[in-house]
Amino acid sequence: MTAHPATSGPSHRSTMGFVFAIVLIDMLGFGIIMPVLPGLIMKLGDMNIDEAAVFAGWLGAGYAATQFLFAPVIGNLSDRFGRRPVMLASVLAMAIDYVLQGMAPALWWLVIGRLAAGMTGASYSAAYACIADITPPEKRAANFGLMGMAFGFGFIAGPAIGGILSEFGERAPFYAAAALAFANFLFGLFFLQETLAPENRRAFRWRQANAFSALKALRGQSATVLWFIAALAVWQLSHIVYPAIWSYFAIAAYGFSQREVGLALGMVGLTSALVQGFGLRFIAPRMGEKWAVATGVIGVCLSSVIYAVATSTAIVYLAITVGALQGLIQPSISALNSRAVDARSQGELQGAVQSIGSIASIIGPPLYAGIFAKFSGAQAIAPFPSMPLFVAAFFALIALGLFLAGARRLPANSTR
Repeated sequence: MTAHPATSGPSHRSTMGFVFAIVLIDMLGFGIIMPVLPGLIMKLGDMNIDEAAVFAGWLGAGYAATQFLFAPVIGNLSDRFGRRPVMLASVLAMAIDYVLQGMAPALWWLVIGRLAAGMTGASYSAAYACIADITPPEKRAANFGLMGMAFGFGFIAGPAIGGILSEFGERAPFYAAAALAFANFLFGLFFLQETLAPENRRAFRWRQANAFSALKALRGQSATVLWFIAALAVWQLSHIVYPAIWSYFAIAAYGFSQREVGLALGMVGLTSALVQGFGLRFIAPRMGEKWAVATGVIGVCLSSVIYAVATSTAIVYLAITVGALQGLIQPSISALNSRAVDARSQGELQGAVQSIGSIASIIGPPLYAGIFAKFSGAQAIAPFPSMPLFVAAFFALIALGLFLAGARRLPANSTR
């Protein structure tokens, strides 16, 4: 294969920096608007807080549904035209979208903005394909982990920045998110080089630009792909319990205040970033992908037990720290999955993964909310607010089983 200019040296670093920034800024943008979104919804829709919460839930489902539809399209476009133009177009569209949301004069405008944000957020498929282009197979788990690190840092900093910016008005965070996205676009415009060699490109066909057609095509290259994508999808269903219900669980189980919830979530983001940024780079390579995924699932299960028996804030923080081991799971599975297909299909693969995984963001929140309602409050069938976490741990075990089933179908020297 012809060497590509972005595979080593300064070009490699600038490419990794741009992709890191895409994930970080996307999460920062999501976090920045969190403190002001409820107030903006109530103002534009003339709603009370309960109605606004339900409306926000539907906004989130619409965002995930849009990603389900567009992630395969963007992934396939990046296989045809290259990663650079697709990612640059997505980041620029993200900047414009945040401006439009900040200007929203009515609720329907905000709805359109969030749906458009789902389309631009689908650029993860091209971003992860870009990492696969420039990273040797044995180092992909570590570099995929850097994306998780960016997610964690964004999760920590976004809401804090949004809270500070809210002092300048409820629309200021949207404009700040737009400025960050536009700055990243300018950086990519001048420094990002193409990572997909011309000989590795393939034709774009609309009938193949959906998750199901992509899965059929990918299965033709390797039978392990479907097992790994299924494992990633079920793992996403497990992991979604934290953004969906953890705040409510902490209030019900421990009586946490808003400040305590915020500090605990900051700890979640910090420990997750450390595991994915450093654990995957220095520890996971010595363990191998099988043991890394198994260790992450064990961490999920142990943390669920610790949450259930916690009697102090210190023990809750211990559960958070143990649970951070789950950061080993997704990058390790993704790394093996990327090795199972050729260089021409990395965008198609990542688009299918993101699309199938987004289903969890549609069905997970109402699932866990319903379970939480059944096991907490005055009408609970049994007082056990930790039940959603145990259900999530059960899904994590299923994901581990699917992953191991796929790993057994790989050549003996492909994994450890």
